[in-house]
Order: sequence, then C-alpha cells, then structure tokens
Amino acid sequence: MQLSISKIGRYEVERELTQGGMGVIFLARDPYIQRQVVIKVLMYSHTLDDMYREFFLQEAELIAALEHPYIVPIYDFGWHGQQPYIVMRYMAGGSLADRLQKEEIKHTEISHIFKRIGDALDAAHARKIIHRDVKPSNFLLDSTGEIFLSDFGIAKSKAFTDDDGTWLVGTPAYMSPEQVKGNEVDARADVYALGIVLYRLLSGQLPFSNDSTTALINAHVDLPVPDIRLVKNNIPAVWQEVVAKAMAKDPSDRYPTAGDFARDIAEVVSGKWYLRKL
Repeated sequence: MQLSISKIGRYEVERELTQGGMGVIFLARDPYIQRQVVIKVLMYSHTLDDMYREFFLQEAELIAALEHPYIVPIYDFGWHGQQPYIVMRYMAGGSLADRLQKEEIKHTEISHIFKRIGDALDAAHARKIIHRDVKPSNFLLDSTGEIFLSDFGIAKSKAFTDDDGTWLVGTPAYMSPEQVKGNEVDARADVYALGIVLYRLLSGQLPFSNDSTTALINAHVDLPVPDIRLVKNNIPAVWQEVVAKAMAKDPSDRYPTAGDFARDIAEVVSGKWYLRKL
C-alpha cells in the first residue's frame, strides 16, 4: 500500500522530503491557515509492528509534553488509513548537518547553538527523557537561522544491529560508551553526544570513524578521545580540555548537564574561561 501523494488528512502534500528508518517525511500545506508543515508518516511496512508503532506514538507524546521553545513543536496527530502521522513545524533552514557540508561554524555561533540545545536537553532531562540521538542532523534551523532540537523518536529506544547482529540503540558515530554496552543511560549520554558534535564543529571531522559498525562503536569504549589539535593545530588547547570532559568514558567524569557544558563553551568563547583559571 502506498501513501497518497496528494493528501494526508486535511493536509495537501507538496513533495516527499526524505525517508528514515521508521517513516517518510513530507512537505505539505495546511489549507485551513495556509502554512507549510512537515508530516512524518510511519512506513506502512511498520504499521503492524508493535515496537515501531510504539516508538512513533511515543515521539508525539514526548514532544507535546515538553512544549519547549527550542524544540521543534508538534501541531497535529492523525491516521492515514492504518498509518499514524505527526504534523510538525516546517524548518525551512534545513539542518546543522546541511550547513556543515557548506561552511565552517564560527565559535560565537557554536556558543549560541549549544546554549539553545543545552536548554532544550536540560528541559527534557528534567522530565527523565533522554534523547539518545543527539547529532547535527537533528538540529534544525528555521527561516531566520535559529536552531531547534528535533527527533525524539528513539528517546526510549531505537534498534539496529551491529556487524554481529546484536541489537543496539542510537547512531553509532554519536553513541556513548554506556549505550554501546547496553547499560542504563541518563542525561550524561546526551552530553557525550554533544561532545562529539562540538568536536565535529571545531575540526570538521568525527573523533571516531570506521566502515565497520562494530569497530566504530567499540572505539567509544576502548579508544581515548583524539586530540582535536592533531586535526586542526591552530585550535587553542582549552577546546581539547572541554571536549575531553564532555566525552569522558566514565559518565561521572563528564559535565553533569548539557547546560553546564554549554556554559563552559560560552566562557571559552567570551574569554571568561581564562580569567577563571587565573
């Protein structure tokens, strides 16, 4: 069964934007108030799978409960035949991942990004919601360039397999050691992923990369945090200190909250970090 390409509920579909592991995302128009929206529809092949259906419905419930100004809001929820769909704000500026393909991000903007994402994550964490998939493609920009956190679809669980067929949760390049081990996670797992985001924003590279999923996830557990100055030798040593703290193998050695991490980034950018060290 294929989705109607012209209408989902009352919404007039303009085009398909992308497909993910669980759903298809469309750009559409709400004819009642004449605004563009994004509609995420659970793939038909997953509609009879209780696990996927639960993940999908969970995302709508979590975002609706959060109601945070820096989290992409949900406008509506409905059913297209047997397929549930979520109607969300259209973020015309694309994702931070898209921007990284085109340009470097200035340090002052990095500070602003982490302030907003840190606030959003702290609000989620206060409700015991762990995002578990923090990465640049889930940081979306509106038409003015302001950034928002999106995609809580795996806030409790997202399954995929490594090379040996073992079920895992998250995106391998951004997974914390405790996620890799299958342990319980808390807010500090999202802090670890934020550390990887900062490493990528500063250096243009991921700290760990490998064609083998197993080798990649094991690197988070076994390998030390690479020195960012080996990638970009003009980066001040303080950035390595901040990245290394966020990406510490032991969660107790990391920043306790995303907001704490964001504040240190702001202090480095403003110069207050150096005054604090005097």
